[in-house]
Order: sequence, then structure tokens, then C-alpha cells
Amino acid sequence: MASQVRTEVVEQTTTFTLRELCEQSGVHAEYVIKLVSYGVIEPVEEPAAPEWTFDLESLARLRKAQRLQRDLKLNVPGLAVSLELLDDVQQLRREVERLKQQVRQLTGR
Repeated sequence: MASQVRTEVVEQTTTFTLRELCEQSGVHAEYVIKLVSYGVIEPVEEPAAPEWTFDLESLARLRKAQRLQRDLKLNVPGLAVSLELLDDVQQLRREVERLKQQVRQLTGR
């Protein structure tokens, strides 16, 4: 069964209601609520669940979680740990690149 890829152009300030996030990602609200409870994604503000809004970063993270779950068969706690580790790796790579630039500036290379 081939998965469909949806490509849409949206502004950086776009927010989604819980329902819209579910529609964009093809998941049930219960799944999103579980991801929020494990800290995988975060609503923009902290009202009660039905009034949550999410930003583009949450949508991208939700889609990444879906890929990890599909490809690696991870449960939600495993997704949370995996995404946290991936975030740490990305942050470390940025730091290494920043330090490389500083070394190049200091050595003139």
C-alpha cells in the first residue's frame, strides 16, 4: 500500500486546531493527545485539549514521529526518546559547525 505525499505551501505563522492537525497528518485526536502527553509535540498554548492550536513545527514533528513509528515500529514512549535523541544530535552538529567556523576564523583557514 503506497502512502500519499501531501505537499502544501503554508506560511510560517500558520497554526492548526487539533482537528486540522489530525486532518493534515491523517491521525486520530487520541494519538495527538498521547503525543502531547509524552512531550513529542506541544500545543502553542495550554488551554484544554479541544482548544489546542499547533504550529508548523508541531506538524513537522508529528510527521517525523509517524515515519519513525512506521519504519521502526516504535511505541509512543520510544518515539519520545528517539526524537529527543535526534534533537540532541542536531544541536550537537550545529555546535560542532559553529566551533569549526570559529577555528577557521582564528587560524585564517
